[in-house]
Formats: sequence, C-alpha cells, structure tokens
Amino acid sequence: MSEPYQSPISPGRSWYEDSVGERPRYPALDGSARADVLVIGGGFTGLSAALHLARAGIDVVVCEAARIGDGASGRNGGQFGTGQRLWPEEMEEKYGLEPARRLFAMAEEAKAGLHETMVREGIAADFRPGQISLAHRTRYVDEFRRHADHLAERYDYPHLRFMDREETAERLGSSTYHAGLRDVGTGHLHPMKLLVGLGRAAARAGARLCEETRIESLTRTAAGLWEARTARGTISAARVLLATNAHGGRLEPRSAAHVMPIRSFIAATEPLAEPDRVLPGNEAADDSRFVVRYFRKSADGRLLFGGREAYTSASGDIAGQIRKQVVSIWPHLSDVRFTHAWGGSVAVTMPRMPYVAETQPGLDVVAGFSGHGVMLTHWTGKLYADRLTGHGDPLAALRDLDIPAFPGGTWLRAPLLFLAMTWYALRDRL
Repeated sequence: MSEPYQSPISPGRSWYEDSVGERPRYPALDGSARADVLVIGGGFTGLSAALHLARAGIDVVVCEAARIGDGASGRNGGQFGTGQRLWPEEMEEKYGLEPARRLFAMAEEAKAGLHETMVREGIAADFRPGQISLAHRTRYVDEFRRHADHLAERYDYPHLRFMDREETAERLGSSTYHAGLRDVGTGHLHPMKLLVGLGRAAARAGARLCEETRIESLTRTAAGLWEARTARGTISAARVLLATNAHGGRLEPRSAAHVMPIRSFIAATEPLAEPDRVLPGNEAADDSRFVVRYFRKSADGRLLFGGREAYTSASGDIAGQIRKQVVSIWPHLSDVRFTHAWGGSVAVTMPRMPYVAETQPGLDVVAGFSGHGVMLTHWTGKLYADRLTGHGDPLAALRDLDIPAFPGGTWLRAPLLFLAMTWYALRDRL
C-alpha cells in the first residue's frame, strides 16, 4: 500500500483530506503555453478568478506549485465570519464612516456570492449556520455589547446579538468565557470540499488547471506580455494574477514586503462521545485573544480546534499543544483522542486588511486576508474577473487601502514580527 500523500508545503495530514472524498488530480504543465490570463495559485482566490474568467470566455491557465488544497484554502478553520477582518468601528476610525460601510457591504456581498456559487455549481461543502465570538477578558464585555448595537444601528445588520455570561456558557458548553456575540447571519463549512468544488467548476468552464507547476520567474517582454518560467516550459499571458497568498516568496518583491506568512495549526478529535456538551447549537466559535482560538464541530461530531500560531517554520507537537487549550475550556475532554493534527501558512498584513494592488502593468496581487479569507478570497477573485471583463473597477475599495510594508525589510521583518507576536501572546496569557 502506498503512503498517504503529504503536502510539501504544509505540515501534517488534515481531517479535511481524509473526509473530502475524491480529490481530483490535474496534470502538470508539460511544454509552453499561451493564455489571456495566467493565475498563479490554486486556492480560493485563484480558482474563483479562473472560474469567473472562463465563464466569460477568457482563456485562463491556473498554475499551482503543489496540489490544489495543499495550502491554507484547503486546510483552514472553515469559518465565514461577517464583515472584514477589522470590526466596522476600527474601519471607521481608520478610513471614515462611508468607506467602512462600503467595505462592510462588500463583505456581505461576498457572503451571498459564495452561497450563490455553491448552489449554481452544485458544491456540497457541509455548510452549517451560526457563529459565536467569545470574550476571554471582562474588559471586552462592554465592547462586545456596543459592537452588536453598532452593527444594527449603523450597518443595518440585525443578525448579531450580545450574549451574557450565562447564555454564553450554555451555547459553548463551558463557563470559561465572560460574554459573547451570536451571529446567525453567517456560518462555517468544509473548506476542502469547497475548494475541490471550485476547481471542478473552473475546469468545466474551460480553465486549464496545472498542479505541481511552480513558477520560477516572471518577466515582462518588450512586446508587453508576461512570461512565466517553469521547470517544463514557459507560459505567456497578457495579464497575471498572483494569488499565492503566503506562498509567493520573492516572486514579486514589491508585494512580498507587504504580506507576511505565518503558520496556524488545527487538531481534530475522534467523534465526541457526548457531542451536545460542546457547542450544542453547532455554531463555529472564535475568541478575543490576539492569538485567536477558533473551533467548531464537524458534521460527524468531531471537535476541530485551531489555537496555535507560529512565526517560524517549526511545527512541533501540534496536537499536544492544542490539547492543553481544549482542556482549559472543556476539562471533560482531557482523555479525548486526536486523530489528525495539521498546519498551514496564512498571510497577514500590518493592518490586517487585504493587500490588493497592480504592482506592475498587467500584474495584480491579491493576498493578506489575515485569517478572514474563506468568503473574501472567493469574492475578490470574482471582482478581479469582473474588472477584466468590463464591469468597472469593483476592487478599487480594497486597492485604495493603505497597506504599509512590514518594518525591517525582507530580512528583518520575520524576526521583528516574531518578537511582536510573542509579546501579544504573552499578553493573552497574562
């Protein structure tokens, strides 16, 4: 019997891989090719862009360095969320009220658009409604209460409400947290099933998908075309979308300075013996720590718990460290067996908002969703396609954001981030 496939870019084998069913393979590029658009990266952003471009009659090639699903799009927490990564109050302070409203509305369109795509393309991704956010310190309780009122009054979002400590404990199955928010206008899903479905839909629409095809260099010719060199040939295209997120390396140095890869880790238990004692309403959950804990139950009653980040390449004992966090919330799970533990690289920006830019003529970069990308990546891929097919400039609201480069340049940014994140993690504990 052959060994199970192991992603070359992400540690551990995920429960998603073992529960997705058939995971299609797409051939590597063999020889040279031409296209109207080259998409680099086979995650949510790249596949969504390819799907919508191909449906509009654009000749598009997608190149994925590993296999589709090996990156964070196929291995994440699966939570939709509401709005952007920053709360509307934070966006108002940073950008003003009207830009904040536009960005919130874009996120709501993304939520509806992803549901529409799943229905239209027949993608069954185990969607379940509901999400709760948890206050791990008493000082956040009033802030949570004001946030629910703020969304209802200024953003016409009636689906979020404040929960006191008693209701929070009832919905969580633990009295660990001080208060919470319950959002019935969002939910969570199986990200690998969504990604596999997007890949199939893009291929049906006519996009050419190439796995295990790493782009080694990008150059612009005198004729104004982009040439992407691979180990087996070159691809020429009028436009390029760089949708590698945390895996772009220095392929495009200007964007690399603005986007930092970090690793996040998840572990999955066996099906719980008493599933109703943990998240009895089957919502997803996240908490107020800077190094956020995020968790939910799978359709077959497992606890999927993410709660550890790393700012180096080390992964260590993923399950052992996550077990401590699980038991701190639900002591009765001290002996539960973990069947899977895995990680993946996500991309963050300094302000935790997406980095969207045309860094060179015909070369667009979309990255840095900072852990809030399940629905937003899909939508930005679609908006990129809309822009190329003559539907205005719907990405302007994101492209106009001020996303500064990380301090320290390409050599010092990682050590500086490590020091900063270690400080914030210490604050979470203390």
